[in-house]
Amino acid sequence: MSTASKVTSRDAILGRIRKSLGRATGETAPSSVTERLASPKANPVVPKRAQIAPDQQVELFEKMATNVNATVGMVVSDGDIPREIARFLAEHNLPARIKISPDSAVSSLPWSDTALEVSTGIAGAEDVVSVTPSFAGVAETGSLMLRSGADTPYTLNMLPDTHIAVLRVSDVVGTYEDVWARLREKEGHGNMPRAFLWVTGPSRTGDIEQTIQLGAHGPRRLHIVLVDDTKENK
Repeated sequence: MSTASKVTSRDAILGRIRKSLGRATGETAPSSVTERLASPKANPVVPKRAQIAPDQQVELFEKMATNVNATVGMVVSDGDIPREIARFLAEHNLPARIKISPDSAVSSLPWSDTALEVSTGIAGAEDVVSVTPSFAGVAETGSLMLRSGADTPYTLNMLPDTHIAVLRVSDVVGTYEDVWARLREKEGHGNMPRAFLWVTGPSRTGDIEQTIQLGAHGPRRLHIVLVDDTKENK
């Protein structure tokens, strides 16, 4: 399809939407819409479960993550991350070969301190273990927010059978609303990443004869390396 036809189809679709809303072509959005976009309001019903002190949020995150079959390993410094990953792979008899995110939060770690074979970039069918950073962790459900971008390829989150996510304690928040607020503050208006992925435990489904199948839509194993940077910075 040519660029011209794409533009025409888009204009036609948007034109029908404007017509259904009773707006003329070129008419700007109502002030109520622009105000809401400029100052988003949090959901009025926020679960009290995660409205607790930060250290309790970390404990709740670990509990909720393990409840959905993720595993969590705590370390106290960036230098400990590669060793924790090597330990996890050896414990589960997994290959000592990983594909990591180009993001400096992962790529700059001291991988040479281990015997792991490390490569960087987009995951392919041959990659069985990936390591990525996490934007945030949500104590409410033990979920991770992962974002896509040039330094955080989406394939690393979905293709490998084992996904290892690095999460800092300072990035654990109470609720989903807290994550969106942090994202808006960090990225600024109009600079949101192309896509986000919410991860709550390994991929699973019960659609096939009501039997739980792991790895149906993504990794069958999720390990979270939780870095206690609050201790590291003391």
